[in-house]
Amino acid sequence: MNPLLTTKAETFRAGEDNLDFYRNRLIKLTNGALLYCTKGEADFSIDLEEYHIVPNTNVMLLPGSILSLKSATRDFRVHYFAYSGEMIKVACFRLDPAFMHFMKENACYTHTDPEAIRAITGLIGASAAVYGDKENRFQESIAQNLLQIFFLDTYDKVQRYFTKEQLEGSNRKGQLFKKFIHLVHTHCTSQRDVAFYAEQLCISTRYLSAITREAGNISAKEIIDEFLTLEIKVTLQSTNLSLKEIADRYNFPDQSFFGRYFKKHTGMSPKEYRMTRA
Repeated sequence: MNPLLTTKAETFRAGEDNLDFYRNRLIKLTNGALLYCTKGEADFSIDLEEYHIVPNTNVMLLPGSILSLKSATRDFRVHYFAYSGEMIKVACFRLDPAFMHFMKENACYTHTDPEAIRAITGLIGASAAVYGDKENRFQESIAQNLLQIFFLDTYDKVQRYFTKEQLEGSNRKGQLFKKFIHLVHTHCTSQRDVAFYAEQLCISTRYLSAITREAGNISAKEIIDEFLTLEIKVTLQSTNLSLKEIADRYNFPDQSFFGRYFKKHTGMSPKEYRMTRA
């Protein structure tokens, strides 16, 4: 069972787990989750980025994040507070969008300040207590308030400890690159053309490619293909959709074109990939 999955009947969950459910699997979260490592170490992949998790590391998973556990020590444990997409909308509606982008790009942070550690462990402990109190008529409202407290406290720390340039990008190119990554994360399942993203950013395709080369030594098209391939892998692993249905979902002209595209970027056919992950 996925410990971080919320439902309409259970809009938040809290507890302790080793997250072995995510080992060598790609899972796209429909909701969000706050993780806090208490024991052991682990290596995670979050939206194509690799992270090494140690005790006192806080992990923020926003809705839509793609998570995979690559490896972990036997004693690895996290306390988690999983929350619905609607809950985070209410908790963050007054916060600067640049802050949310910053949080997504800096998903993990290891705390060394005792005060910060007390604050995060207090929040996690309170969420677990509220989750366990099933008879509390205000259970969901209290959880909502706890989540808002976490984001407000984190927002305060980020505003104090990071410069505006760090939050928004040190220059215009940096800002455009971050906006491009956000757009790709949002639209890659339906838009594979670099021109679409350049138009959204009000720049030329040549300038966008120059920005991605300078920022990440990779072309804009390669970034789009990486994110789309990751989305397809998640779908192949986590659903029973036919290859034709997957081709339709991701706007490929036909199943054959979809198969060639996937094999070009992974070295195996969609069917072969699904069988290796069964």
